[in-house]
Amino acid sequence: MYPLQTLHTFGLHACAQEIEYIHSLAQAKKMLNNLAGRSYYILGEGSNTVFLEDFTGSVLKVAIKGIALQEHPEHYELHVGAGENWHELVEWCLDRDINGFENLALIPGTVGAAPIQNIGAYGVEIEQFIQSVEYLCLLTGELKSLSREECQFGYRDSIFKQQLAGKFIIGMVKFRLAKRWQANAEYAELKALDNPSAKQIFAKVVEVRQAKLPDPKKVGNAGSFFKNPIIPIVLYQNLLQRFTSLPSYPVDKQHVKVPAAWLIDKLGFKGKYIGGIHCHASQPLVLTNNGSGTGEDLLSLAKQIKQAVKHEFSIELENEVQLVSNSGLVNV
Repeated sequence: MYPLQTLHTFGLHACAQEIEYIHSLAQAKKMLNNLAGRSYYILGEGSNTVFLEDFTGSVLKVAIKGIALQEHPEHYELHVGAGENWHELVEWCLDRDINGFENLALIPGTVGAAPIQNIGAYGVEIEQFIQSVEYLCLLTGELKSLSREECQFGYRDSIFKQQLAGKFIIGMVKFRLAKRWQANAEYAELKALDNPSAKQIFAKVVEVRQAKLPDPKKVGNAGSFFKNPIIPIVLYQNLLQRFTSLPSYPVDKQHVKVPAAWLIDKLGFKGKYIGGIHCHASQPLVLTNNGSGTGEDLLSLAKQIKQAVKHEFSIELENEVQLVSNSGLVNV
């Protein structure tokens, strides 16, 4: 058995039967032929995955590298390997005066994970820049490509989390960034910036994220544990009669998004421990591992939070983190 503690940022003590590194989709196809009939889990940087217990199958770690840049009169086109680090790609672009990704700075994980999760922050989502996603279909062994529209992006969602869940390995993502850049600084702390450059937005986002979120290299965590729920406006208006300071962000004419951190904080979970698992004292949306936490502890605290939010606010929280047990993915 091979330890997984250093391969997922939450750092729970767990092992896998074997660990294989994928450097190309062609190699992945051969590897999967050899694994026929056996269980496996496909892993990026492990920043959005928690291994709750030992995994008696193979962990396939995506390590497909490479950045190819094509310049056009009105835009830049990037072809990026799925195993590239996302934040390093943001820095790579800014160093070449290619702007657009700056609001998404310091989001952990790989480029291949970005479209799966439709990563987003500070008013920007990655779907705005994706042109296509190349992947290996695990059912047929074919190399396929999906356009942005075919990816069916939603809030922290995509076809890869729905119809294609467990049926793909992403190899490359193609991005398109316009040369005519306009700052997006209307969200939260960015509003204080006066006519900022892309690099100033990047610096502010990094500053804010580092101040708010624990460094997984120091404290085991997987970032935001729950999604910010999208609820009907009718429910939100009813809640406002009891909780007048409940924030919201518009989604469409029928729905708003409310911050899960506010709901969790309101119920007094901030700073609470179960075993070695801690609801972070300054950011209650983040659950952390003090080094002695177990999968059982994590599920126990997460379930308590979910049940309390459901009881008090009639809102069903969904875990944003992928929770992996020996029998597959688990929902809180």
